[in-house]
Amino acid sequence: MARKKKEKITVKLDLPKDDTTLTKLYAILGVSIFLGLACFTFWITNSHFTTSPNGQPLFVNTICKYDMNYIPTFSDNESCSILKDEPDVLVLVPEDEWTEFVGMGQMFDVPGMDENISDVRPDQPLVGTCDVETAVPSDYSFILYDPEGVEITRHSGNTQAKDDKCEIFVQNMEMGYLYQLVIISDEEVQTATYRLEMDYYDGVPEYMNNKSQWIGPEVELGGMSLRPTIFLNFFGFGFFITFWPASYYWDRVKENTNRMEEKFPDFLRDLAEYWKGGLSMTVAVQTLATSEYGALNNEVKKMSDQLSWGVAFGDVIEMFAVRVGTPLVMRAISLISEANRAGGKISDILVTAANDSREIKFLEGERKRSIASYISVIWTSYGVFLGVIVVLAKVFIPAIAGSNSEPSDDGDAGGGQQLGNMVIRNIEPLFFLTIFYYGVTMQALGNGSMAGLMATGRFTSGMKHAGLMILLSLLCFNVIVFSPDLIGITTLPALKPAAGTFSP
Repeated sequence: MARKKKEKITVKLDLPKDDTTLTKLYAILGVSIFLGLACFTFWITNSHFTTSPNGQPLFVNTICKYDMNYIPTFSDNESCSILKDEPDVLVLVPEDEWTEFVGMGQMFDVPGMDENISDVRPDQPLVGTCDVETAVPSDYSFILYDPEGVEITRHSGNTQAKDDKCEIFVQNMEMGYLYQLVIISDEEVQTATYRLEMDYYDGVPEYMNNKSQWIGPEVELGGMSLRPTIFLNFFGFGFFITFWPASYYWDRVKENTNRMEEKFPDFLRDLAEYWKGGLSMTVAVQTLATSEYGALNNEVKKMSDQLSWGVAFGDVIEMFAVRVGTPLVMRAISLISEANRAGGKISDILVTAANDSREIKFLEGERKRSIASYISVIWTSYGVFLGVIVVLAKVFIPAIAGSNSEPSDDGDAGGGQQLGNMVIRNIEPLFFLTIFYYGVTMQALGNGSMAGLMATGRFTSGMKHAGLMILLSLLCFNVIVFSPDLIGITTLPALKPAAGTFSP
């Protein structure tokens, strides 16, 4: 006789669990505050506020272990990993090919490190190559002379020799004017070209500006030169990282709660209809567990499971109210619990609670719709303010800086341009950009906080708006305003021709 297969019974035990929402919030907030403080620390140690007597920011003095009363030399900078000066390659090529000549030369100037920066200058090696073509085999020379006319180096070869490689090398090109590059041939040259490449040191570290403030590595994006890790950005990063992640998380929690509240009146109305139809509350809730209530589905299923275990209806709805934890739900559940204990006509209470909840949600929606226009005004005003600041920083400040670059008539080294009785003195563009950027960031915090508080009454919503405004200001300043000439990056010189070509 076959044994009867035992029926498997599955029991869902959705036991009460600790709510991890606040735990996650505190964890996010803790990490955000730590990272935000790190950003603020990096910013403040590179800012004008912590400049030491030696002219270096606190960040440089700390990392490189400099004495704050001792001005570091170029050699000192080379001993610090973040201050090493990487050479830039300067190139000189003729504007047009040299044609139909026997001898031709070009004078050019060689830049070098300013004497005021350091008395120790690294070597500036130069490599020169040429390509000389003649109709018949011909000996030629590729010669480099110093400003005094003394030959530095030369290459001699034959234009049609297979193993000829026209190349010269100089270990160190000192700063000077009117160096001479000459090509001489025994026969007439049809065409000739040359290329000079020299390593140039300006004494300014690769990741620093001319004030030893951190500007970070250069990033090329769509033909634009960006410095995304410039120290000023960390002022905005600090506020954004400190407040925005936790605010975004908490707003997501509140939005989910709001979606549950939106469906709560429908649930109460359906519950009242089933009660009027003669079903008990236990059966009604278990039946409604298969209905669609959006974000409220999980909570209805939990109530159904608890009722199936024999938990009293009054206890089930009170546990539901605690889980949701909003004033609207707590108020409605309190009415239903009292009616359930009193044994009155609970269906009328359910309908009243449903209507009351629906009216409250309707008023909240009306408030949001009426406030939306004010929020758009706040965003528009911030956009206009940001646009004006960007125009001032990109157009007005460079114009002022360029107009007073020459010394004044009385010999004042500060320079300036006289407009009537007013003299505009020399200004530092980065100083004004810094003030503008701080102002835009603080405006973002104020406007964003007000927009969020008006919209929902929550500080977290305000920080969400403020974070987005800070990101907008970061984008505008980094793409438009923080150009190399305005953030203190030294303009790269060139191996520039001193005059036209000449015949030696």
